[in-house]
Amino acid sequence: MPCHTDELRQIPLFSLLDSDELTVLSQQVELRDFAANQRIYKAGDPSGPAYVMLSGAVEVTLIDEDGQELIFSQPRHGDFFGFASMLEGVAHQTTAIALEPSSCIEVDRNDITVLLQTKPMAGLDMLTVMSGEIHAAQRVIRGRAMRNPNELIDEQETFGERIADHVASFGGSWTFIIMFLTTMTCYVILSVILVAMRGKSWDPYPFILLNLFLSMLAAIQAPVIMMSQNRQDHKDRVRSELDFEVNRRAEAEIQALSRKLHYLTDVVGDIHEHVHTPTPNPTPSLNDHIA
Repeated sequence: MPCHTDELRQIPLFSLLDSDELTVLSQQVELRDFAANQRIYKAGDPSGPAYVMLSGAVEVTLIDEDGQELIFSQPRHGDFFGFASMLEGVAHQTTAIALEPSSCIEVDRNDITVLLQTKPMAGLDMLTVMSGEIHAAQRVIRGRAMRNPNELIDEQETFGERIADHVASFGGSWTFIIMFLTTMTCYVILSVILVAMRGKSWDPYPFILLNLFLSMLAAIQAPVIMMSQNRQDHKDRVRSELDFEVNRRAEAEIQALSRKLHYLTDVVGDIHEHVHTPTPNPTPSLNDHIA
């Protein structure tokens, strides 16, 4: 059903229009109501109209390359969604679902063309809308960049791998070195004192039993430390892969948004040139010269 001019006047994009222009626009756009959990459009659908949020709650999501659903935006009153796909004429890259009963204004390409022809300055407001989508894309990219590779690996680590990390961490600390030197010193001193006082000890010089303990400790500790180092190498590889994915997504998003901004800028420039082109004076006829 048609939209009332008072509702259009509250939309930032249409706030610069006068009453006559709002009347013309209100006869073109449509007011759509969506029920709770109703899908407005889904990713992959052919390009269609865009929507302006009036009331209710709508969630716009996208699926990343890992198959995870991410929240792209949650439009508030006066915000567009589906605007870029409508302008560029490509399939939707996101999915919009009404979380509760919602009302939206449906706008198509023809409505935007008429709007720009009557009010070229409204193109600046549309550029502002596009900048909001850029910020939304940046938030998504930052959210993906904040994924901690250590947390991703910790979710899959086993009990033995966790023990190996603790052993490697403790074995490479000053606490272990001090305790180890203190224990060996006390062991040697106590053995020497017993030999001096009683003439025998459980491990007299050259401390064969102590060498056996040290060999066993080294034989066990070395593979455990190597296991922990392998896990650290795996963490570094996951971190580098995540950085690569984030950079690739950022490049793709920036290129897509740049194309959309260039397209919108060209449209606004063409409309502005068309509106401000002076009408040529008619060529005087022969009868005018005779008169």
